[in-house]
Parts: sequence; structure tokens; C-alpha cells
Amino acid sequence: MTTKDNITKKLTEAFAPASLDVTDESHLHEGHAGHRPGGETHFRVYIVSNAFAGKSRIERHRMINSLLAAELAANVHALALKPLAPGENGA
Repeated sequence: MTTKDNITKKLTEAFAPASLDVTDESHLHEGHAGHRPGGETHFRVYIVSNAFAGKSRIERHRMINSLLAAELAANVHALALKPLAPGENGA
């Protein structure tokens, strides 16, 4: 299973998102700190879930970072997050 697949699976199981897009942007960071051949180091996550309703942006980021702690400690160098609740701007 790829890192992208693992991230997608964990987010889906934990947050039952209405919308989810996990993008591997590693190719955009070649030559940058944290990049490795083969990629899977830099990701962008767009997720819409009821789990984020009533939560601050920081709380939402902490929820996701806590869930993906193993990936962040191992091979993921950067994780850009856009967590939204249904009906929010951009959702």
C-alpha cells in the first residue's frame, strides 16, 4: 500500500468524509529538503467532514496530525491541510 493510499484509508475510516482528495505533490519539491527519490514525501489534503463542525482550524489540524502521526514521523515531510465542515466556504 502506498503512503497516499494509507493516508486516504486512515482519513476515510476516522472521519467518514463527504469529500476527500489526497494529492502527492512530491514531484514539486525535487531538490528541496525532505524530498526522496520515488516521492511520497509531500502531500496536500482536502477533506470535508461533519467531524470538523464546531472545531477551530487548529483543532482540525491537530485531529488529522494526530491520526497521521506515524506517517509524519516516518516518511512524510510535509502535509498541507484544508479540513472543512459541510457548508463551509470551499466545501
